[in-house]
Amino acid sequence: MSAPMMRREQRSLVPDLFDLLEAPLAAFRSTTGQQMRFEDYVEDGRYVLRAELPGMDPERDIEITVANGILTIHGERRQEERRGQRTEFRYGSFTRSVPLPPNADENDVKATYDQGILEISVRLAEEREESKRIPVERGGPQT
Repeated sequence: MSAPMMRREQRSLVPDLFDLLEAPLAAFRSTTGQQMRFEDYVEDGRYVLRAELPGMDPERDIEITVANGILTIHGERRQEERRGQRTEFRYGSFTRSVPLPPNADENDVKATYDQGILEISVRLAEEREESKRIPVERGGPQT
């Protein structure tokens, strides 16, 4: 009688590595604050970034800054203390910075907050030439 054939499931090293790192990374995320998920795209000559920020007061809890081609969103979700409270909500502060396209006009930025979605749009200037060749002149005595 022959021994039954054992089939080994082929597994890639990459998913195993991600599985090993997932638990420590999840713990790190929950102790350091919020995750901010966002999407971005270009529409009608504007760079648009939309971020999920449910349950926030935009006037009190959200700060947006733009400097040197970087858009930064900082927020804080404050916890109200209640006796005998159990919560699975995440509280704390978070910051996310995103590089703007090279032709973004930092003087034309608009932000709105509606139903938990923060939408920021930045006007894009006309596309500039990728590069411009600069002629090099000879120095020294001309012959």
